[in-house]
Amino acid sequence: MAAQLRQYGVRGAVAALVAAAALVLAGCGSGSSGGVAGATPSDPGGSTMASSTAPASAAPLARSVPARLRIPAIGVDTSVMQVGLNPDGTVGVPPIEANAPAAWYNGSPTPGQTGPSVILGHVTVGSYGDGIFLHLGRLHAGDQVEVTLQDGVTAVFRVDSVQTVGKSNFPTNAVYGNVDHPALRLITCGGPHLSGGGYPDNVIVYASLSGS
Repeated sequence: MAAQLRQYGVRGAVAALVAAAALVLAGCGSGSSGGVAGATPSDPGGSTMASSTAPASAAPLARSVPARLRIPAIGVDTSVMQVGLNPDGTVGVPPIEANAPAAWYNGSPTPGQTGPSVILGHVTVGSYGDGIFLHLGRLHAGDQVEVTLQDGVTAVFRVDSVQTVGKSNFPTNAVYGNVDHPALRLITCGGPHLSGGGYPDNVIVYASLSGS
């Protein structure tokens, strides 16, 4: 399955993603976990989505692993680590520690390649306080996201829309499905912190490459 997931920027891989979607992302489940997301293959009905702009049409970039993420509108400037699939089929998340970085899911295209590149981050990191994506939900259509790649190129994305959705309605196809342009997905937890630990929602930012 990991090999299939690494190819989901190409046509026909959506079926493989949907088959594994219930285990694709995990986190947010306990008070000690900053968490990231939970995915279920269902219709994203009941979600709240900001107005979106038309996707940018910048030419795709060469494959290069992301090294740094900057989101000026919410003060994010962080290194980017890599995560893959855990033995149980869930996607790994950044560590629960002070100053935990964002994490690129290495089963997705690299930022700037055609397809949805996925970067995850915590909203909180347990007893360490705020996570790197604490204010992700404050982004708006038109805000800029910069991803510096290991080859020295900076992929510049423009936010198309911001969605807050209950975990039971996670929009798997919208997040992981094939697209015909270089796209970026930023994911964290959302909603009020539950008394039993964790968060009920996910915040998802959809962005498209606008330049480099």
